[in-house]
Amino acid sequence: MFVAFAHAFKTPDLRKKLLFTLGIIVVYRIGTHVPLPGVNYRAVQQCLDQSSSSQGLFGLVNLFSGGALLQITIFALGILPYITASIILQLLTVVIPRLEALKKEGQAGTTKITQYTRYLTVALAVLQGTGLVATARNGSLFQNCPVAGQVVPDRSIFTTVTMVITMTAGTAAVMWLGELITDRGIGNGMSILMFISIAATTPAALWAIKKQGSLAGGWIEFSGVVLVALALVGLVVFVEQAQRRIPVQYAKRMIGRRSYGGTSTYIPLKLNQAGVIPVIFASSLLYVPSLVAQFSPGDSGWKTWITQNLSKSDHPVYILAYSTLIVFFAFFYVAITFNPDEVAGNMKQYGGFIPGIRAGRPTAEYLGYVLNRITWPGSLYLGLIALVPTIALAVTGASQNFPFGGTSILIIVGVGLETVRQIESQLQQRHYEGFLR
Repeated sequence: MFVAFAHAFKTPDLRKKLLFTLGIIVVYRIGTHVPLPGVNYRAVQQCLDQSSSSQGLFGLVNLFSGGALLQITIFALGILPYITASIILQLLTVVIPRLEALKKEGQAGTTKITQYTRYLTVALAVLQGTGLVATARNGSLFQNCPVAGQVVPDRSIFTTVTMVITMTAGTAAVMWLGELITDRGIGNGMSILMFISIAATTPAALWAIKKQGSLAGGWIEFSGVVLVALALVGLVVFVEQAQRRIPVQYAKRMIGRRSYGGTSTYIPLKLNQAGVIPVIFASSLLYVPSLVAQFSPGDSGWKTWITQNLSKSDHPVYILAYSTLIVFFAFFYVAITFNPDEVAGNMKQYGGFIPGIRAGRPTAEYLGYVLNRITWPGSLYLGLIALVPTIALAVTGASQNFPFGGTSILIIVGVGLETVRQIESQLQQRHYEGFLR
């Protein structure tokens, strides 16, 4: 990886792209520290010093915003509205025929879907910004903080609208920065901003574990967490690279006097075909009951049950529900994104077939069978990685500051691998090192 970056900096145009990407990252990190107008910054810092870094319900949003959510800055919502909008549009593509037709139109259709994603991102930013302002005003953003009600001292309509508009504009600016990295940088801009947001909170969380530790000044706990992180990174890299390769043979075709086809290739089916999406879905869905209970008045029985069972990550009911939802969403997302009938139809159209399997319906059934077989271990692997904070709570009692949760480590490793692949591919296009060796 470091060799690839060294070669990239020696290439002038790639060096410009890397420096441009670094400049955008600096601008993004500066924006995560600019306070939102109408917020009492001293009260926010006092509450942050007294509360834990995970903040329960708001931990996922704070993770994707690089810690900007709990500081209530102009980039408080971060990249999460865009991620949510992208997932929603991807799911609706299967349901709405118009979106499915746009997807098949190539670059023009993709541009139109991207435009819809931007509109939906702004709408979601308005909704989430309104919810964040309302939560900050009633003091629910920071639990057990005596000055939580003073975070937003001015509760007028004008101040509220200004805060929501500023956060929405911040989300649009983050989306624009990500597209700049995609167009003029090294590519994959949104994922890189997500990677930076998660990685930015890691050093502070590691140092907090060191300060809270009691063995050898906290260095024993610190070293243990680092070793666990390295083991998890190795596991994630191994599984993310694992794939089932289904061989495909293309028959020879005579077109005029020339012969086409007769080649062999394969269909790569990743062990973790769904990526990090099931973990995000499961986390978001489990936040909904706790969020409803938090804003519901009174002390009813259902509210007490949700508070006791679904608001604590170490509770058996929460662990069971979380694992079940991850497995369910893994199969659900794979079924939506990979259509065996469509793949089998395309293979039959171009004269391709799987050795030993008839073209058409038998090929689709075989692909569905293989996909279900590899999705089971992939979903169980996601559930195991996602429960790392809970395991850390049981072993060290430091889950409140544990920096290597399932979602974060999957995103960091996945984006890192993809970025290295892109740099290596651009290097090969310029130096042809991969073909000359």
